[in-house]
Formats: sequence, C-alpha cells, structure tokens
Amino acid sequence: MVAWFAGLFYIFRLFVYHAKFREEPKLAAAYELMERKLLYIIMHPAMLLTIVFGVWLIFLNPALLKQVWFHSKLSGVLVLIAYQIFAGVVRRKFSQGNFFLSERACRIINEVPTLLLIGIVIFAVTKPQL
Repeated sequence: MVAWFAGLFYIFRLFVYHAKFREEPKLAAAYELMERKLLYIIMHPAMLLTIVFGVWLIFLNPALLKQVWFHSKLSGVLVLIAYQIFAGVVRRKFSQGNFFLSERACRIINEVPTLLLIGIVIFAVTKPQL
C-alpha cells in the first residue's frame, strides 16, 4: 500500500514536468520513460497487491462488510483505482503528444491522493458509526 501511494503521489508530479518541458524532446522522452516505468513496474503491481491483501482482510474478517466506515474506506480505494486508471490514460495521451492537461491542471490533480489518504486513514482509525 505504501509503494502504491508513493506512485500515486509521484505520477502527476511527473506529468507536471512532462507538460512543462514538452517542447524539449530529450526531457520529454525521459519523463515518458519514467512515467511508463512508474506505472507498470511499481504502481500496477503495488495496486494489485493492495487489492489482494484487502480482499484477504475481508475474507478473514467478513464482519467488516457490515461496518459503514469500511464502505466509506472502500469507496476511497475505488476512487484511487479510478485515479490510477486516469493516470494511465494521461500517460498514453502525453506519449502521443496530446497534452490535453495543462501543467497547472496536473498540479491540482496531484493533490487528490493526499486528500483521499487523509479521509481513508481517518475512517480506518476512528471507525465512525455513521
């Protein structure tokens, strides 16, 4: 989970600089390589392992599924999965030269995992009975 979040925190930071230096071929190529490696070598395996261990946790303690806070936590995780899928779409479009997101947009989107992490941790620690 920690490796997955590290990637989630970093991927859009790479997109910020890729968008900023898109007119410099050597830098753009370096960012493209880093983005691809981050997604496929670190983030995808880390996400899959996080999902596997999460399912295992539920299998070991199915009572969690009856807890409202757990549903909120799972919702946050689903949004993170969607965020990673979106990062893959952005990477593919950027590698094709389609910079449909600005540097500023990437900076703003980069904050999403931080906000979700805070929410997920609060739900997991406080276990509020909503």
